[in-house]
Amino acid sequence: MQHAPAARPSLTTSAQSASPAPTGPSPAATAPPAPPTTVRTAPVATSRSLGCAVLSAVLLLGVSGCGAGGGRGAGPPAGTTPPTAQSPATLPSPALPPVLTRGQARAALITAADLGEAWEPTRGAATWRDEVLKTTAGRTDRPDCRRLLDVLYTEDLFGGSATTAPRATVALDDPDGGAQLHYRITSYRAAEIDGTLAWLATLPDACGHFEARAETARGAARDVRVTALTLPGAGDARGGLRVTVSDARAEETLTVDLVAVRVGDDALSLTNGTLDAPADDATRTAVEVGTERLTEARRLGRAQV
Repeated sequence: MQHAPAARPSLTTSAQSASPAPTGPSPAATAPPAPPTTVRTAPVATSRSLGCAVLSAVLLLGVSGCGAGGGRGAGPPAGTTPPTAQSPATLPSPALPPVLTRGQARAALITAADLGEAWEPTRGAATWRDEVLKTTAGRTDRPDCRRLLDVLYTEDLFGGSATTAPRATVALDDPDGGAQLHYRITSYRAAEIDGTLAWLATLPDACGHFEARAETARGAARDVRVTALTLPGAGDARGGLRVTVSDARAEETLTVDLVAVRVGDDALSLTNGTLDAPADDATRTAVEVGTERLTEARRLGRAQV
């Protein structure tokens, strides 16, 4: 007589072994023999796969949640590029106002017609420029006064670098009075122009009256006097001097007006010199007309930028 094979314990039964056993007879003892492949195996494998899938989904959600949460590990949104830090040296500097072109500067110059019928385009350097100014320039022990004498001769008021080269110049003569007026327009930084104007303002006190030694006439002494010049209220800032240079015997006296006016980052400057009585109206007219013309040239220049 053959015995029936013992019932194979199922995973479900094992999983339920922790629960109190029922009091009745065991279903496994009375149930017919289970087929070789139990129908409950497939559901158990499916449940296990589903559990793994759910766990994976939870993990993915957790990872994506960290990226979207904006924490310290969060990256930039897709399709964007994080800004690149720049050192102060590489940051763009504030825009500087455009300077006048040479053509605009020439258009701002004064003309002989502005000064009156006596004036005309120059015929050449006035003789007193070399006879008095050149032979006296720099011949004093006082630094500020020496610089002033050099400026009167070279007319290089704002320095000799390329950044301060005059944009336009004109020279005009009054043959009847022996006067010569040199007029310049220079583009430069406003702060530097104002520094030069401030220096001019100190000279009536620093160099009010001093002696300079000439190269010629056996080193004859030249008497130099410096006074402030009253100017019309033109431009953004202005300064002017009247300088007289005479020999010890006062046989010949040169009078030179030195003036500068700032308009924005541009400046007009002039020297008006004569061995005769100086023509005050010529200096004042050059300042007034020149400032108006420079202001208009700057306005047109900005409009074209």
